[in-house]
Amino acid sequence: MKTIVLVRHGKSSWEYDVSDAERPLKSRGVKDAKLVAKHFAKENLIPKYFFSSPAKRALDTCKIFVNSFDLSENSIKIDNSLYDFGGESVVNFVKSLPNDINYAMIFGHNHAYTSIANIFGDKFIANLPTSGLVKMNFEINDWKDLKKGKTELIITPKQLKE
Repeated sequence: MKTIVLVRHGKSSWEYDVSDAERPLKSRGVKDAKLVAKHFAKENLIPKYFFSSPAKRALDTCKIFVNSFDLSENSIKIDNSLYDFGGESVVNFVKSLPNDINYAMIFGHNHAYTSIANIFGDKFIANLPTSGLVKMNFEINDWKDLKKGKTELIITPKQLKE
C-alpha cells in the first residue's frame, strides 16, 4: 500500500511586490498551518518523506509542518515540478517516487491539489482551502501504477476552528 498526503500552502500575502514564487505567508497562513499540523500529528503516523514546491509559501508551510512534528528541516526535499497549478506535473512526480517510499507528504498549490484529490480519492472536494490537507491510500506496490484510491482524511483549518 502507498499513502500520499497533499497539503495546500497556507494563506499567502499579496502586500509585497514580489514574484509569485517569492510570495510569503500571511500571519493567518502561519497560524492555520500550525493548527492543521498539530491536529494531524495527534491523529496520524508522521511520514518520513516531505516534498515541497520551491515557492516560498509552500516551502514555509512545509517547514511549519516539519517543525510541528519535531523533525529536521533537512528532511525536506524541494522539487521544481511541484510548482504546478494544473496537476499533471504533480501526478508525474508521484508516479516517479521511489518504491521504497510508501508514505509521503507533498506541499504545493491549487487548482492542482483539489483536482488530484478528486481524480485519485473517493470523496469529492469542491475546493481544498489554504492549509488544507488530504490523505489518500492506494492499493498499489509501485507508484507508477497510481490509480483511484481511498480518501482517508481531510483536514481544513475551518473545521478545526468550529
